[in-house]
Amino acid sequence: MTDRIWYNAYPEGVPHEIDPDRFASLPAVLDESARKFPDRAGYSNMGVNVTYSQMSALTRDFAAYLQSLGLVPGDRVAIMMPNLLQYVVAVFGCLRAGMVVVNVNPLYTAREVNHTLRDSGAKAIVIIENFARTLEKALPDTPCRHIVTTAVGDLFPFVKRTLVNFVVRRVKKMVPPYNLPQAVRFNDALERGRQAGFKPHDIRNTDIAFLQYTGGTTGVSKGAVLTHRNVIANLQQVGAWISSTFREGEEVVMTALPLYHIFSLTATLVFTQWAATMVLITNPRDIDGLAKECVKWNFSVIIGVNTLFAALLRNEIFRSHRFTRLKMTAGGGTQVQRTVAENWKAQTGCNILEAYGLTECSPGVCGNIPNAPWDGSVGVPLPSTEVSIRGEGFRDLGCCPDEARIPEFTGEICVRGPQVMQGYWQKPEETANVMRDGWLRTGDVGYMNARGVITITDRMKDMILVSGFNVYPNEVENVIASMPGVLEVGVVGVPSAKSGETVKAVIVRKDPSITADDVKKYCRTQLTGYKIPHVIVFVDQLPKTAVGKILRRELKDLQ
Repeated sequence: MTDRIWYNAYPEGVPHEIDPDRFASLPAVLDESARKFPDRAGYSNMGVNVTYSQMSALTRDFAAYLQSLGLVPGDRVAIMMPNLLQYVVAVFGCLRAGMVVVNVNPLYTAREVNHTLRDSGAKAIVIIENFARTLEKALPDTPCRHIVTTAVGDLFPFVKRTLVNFVVRRVKKMVPPYNLPQAVRFNDALERGRQAGFKPHDIRNTDIAFLQYTGGTTGVSKGAVLTHRNVIANLQQVGAWISSTFREGEEVVMTALPLYHIFSLTATLVFTQWAATMVLITNPRDIDGLAKECVKWNFSVIIGVNTLFAALLRNEIFRSHRFTRLKMTAGGGTQVQRTVAENWKAQTGCNILEAYGLTECSPGVCGNIPNAPWDGSVGVPLPSTEVSIRGEGFRDLGCCPDEARIPEFTGEICVRGPQVMQGYWQKPEETANVMRDGWLRTGDVGYMNARGVITITDRMKDMILVSGFNVYPNEVENVIASMPGVLEVGVVGVPSAKSGETVKAVIVRKDPSITADDVKKYCRTQLTGYKIPHVIVFVDQLPKTAVGKILRRELKDLQ
């Protein structure tokens, strides 16, 4: 394997190794910030702030409530809600009681919720009432016996809570009727826990913290088993990589990506260790609302994905902001496109730090040097992380000299480090398929150059094979996205009698006059013939996951 050549690219002060045992548990991260900055606003939502000391106390109350139900350490507790103060309370409360958090996407269908509850064996769930009807349909044949429901404003002061909950329920009618007679209200659960008192539990960092479900867009989702140590290692790794510009107790982080997604969750934990203020955005699709929060807080950090950055750049409220405090913009989840990265830099004065990770790695694996300009790569492996590019027979392909032909060095990206999951929950065969000799096979394709910088070309399963030639959708997408008049694009392979597969592009136009011929003509100037899309479809919007990833399998069916 390449002898960690990436160390030479590390910025001054970044250690080669981190200490994954620095914190005894994830709640210890919150408690340390509460001890150092008790009165600092730790989390803010819709104008309501909760200090670090208040949050620490609330999590103890919730942990005590779970204990009062007879739940024991190791039991799984599902959490199904968007970014709310209650989410933070529930997550840290579960972890404090030694229980395992099962994050559930609130937009899941009843079938998907049922699968997650059954597969994880969750005995309890905390859910926002807006999706309680879905839970009602999903409950049969699951082991879930305890239900806590919450409304959007439950942790707001009385007047605001009453008003917000009334508007959500009665004016906007966002809470469909449901019948869950066994459900307990969130605030009642906190009061019961407060009365019962929390009985401290000695958490080992090798205990399971999360069952983080992944793969749902490509098949039956699997629960990645992440221990406290896995996640603590990653927040140390990411923290060491970006810490040079941050100060304890001073940063403001816009948390627009859903916390039930590992990218946003770990990023929040990274900044919790610095006692930052996390501004929780409940509805990131409301770009005007998000932009107003950005202006109000004069934020110093934002974590996002390509589609979120692109939407903010089109927003006049956001564009009017002066960005006097913005220190870091981090992008992940899917590749940030060159045009978006360049426009972001021009607008904000801040480069997007593109990173790479996956749920199975808690999730961080690689990152670009903070505030370096966009170069299409995902940077170098983080501290205490090894990356190897593997080819046929699991052979290490080494690194790609600048003068060499890239295809010879392109293979599957494999990762080893303390952030790598323990395996998939109760799925030994699935685990064996991705774990080999201590390495995690990511399913991502890429290459490493002579400086240890890694460039991802695509997912193995997304690669298009045109007459025996490999075509990577990301490359074609970047070209089409740079075309004036194109707003967004997704590329997939579709069957072809002539070439096996051919390239299909699904495009959202900014300029309605653009034609398929215009797109092909533009592509011919930058792509070889077999990479040019033969099928072009124009749509009003692309199908995406909750964090903005394009659902490629749905692109295939769009006409």
